[in-house]
Amino acid sequence: MVNTADQELRSTGIVVLAAGFGSRFDSSVHKLLVDLHGRPLVSWVLDAAAEVPAAAHFVVTRDASIASLSPRNFVELRNPRPQDGLASSLALALDRARAVGLGAVVVGLGDQPYIPQEAWRRVVCARTNGVAIATYAGVRANPVKLTLSVFGLLERFGDVGARSIFDRVEAVEVPCPGDPFDVDTRQDLEHVQAVERN
Repeated sequence: MVNTADQELRSTGIVVLAAGFGSRFDSSVHKLLVDLHGRPLVSWVLDAAAEVPAAAHFVVTRDASIASLSPRNFVELRNPRPQDGLASSLALALDRARAVGLGAVVVGLGDQPYIPQEAWRRVVCARTNGVAIATYAGVRANPVKLTLSVFGLLERFGDVGARSIFDRVEAVEVPCPGDPFDVDTRQDLEHVQAVERN
């Protein structure tokens, strides 16, 4: 008999959004490619997500520099119009998920390196008819699970992601380990560089 967690793993895909321009990060190197404890920042996210045996793994990019860092179980989705904002990358992933018959996706961001594999796994395995949201010490953050029933409610342009629908659908909170701190600036990078990794 298949248990609930196995059912969710078999019907849920994982999506890492990594097509942004990183315009607030003052560097000639894209923020997702900067070094964090000996590895590109985005690799921490991709490797953690890759460890969860989900139905599919997608990374949304704007060029080959990030796709080349992806673990082998990831499929690259190239956003032809990243200037249309985060919502356009999310829409691209949702369209692919629908096309391959997934029942849900769990979405995270490429600039949150301290969200561990266990957080991804807990959100993937969460049961909901709407969304499931990772929480850290009671604060909502990423990753977020979106079921097929809510795909059509999300914007396709702009920088507002799934949180725009949290108050309109069933929203299950999932307590998770880790730290959802995201790297937007050089100062943010210095902050995460000061944190020891296990």
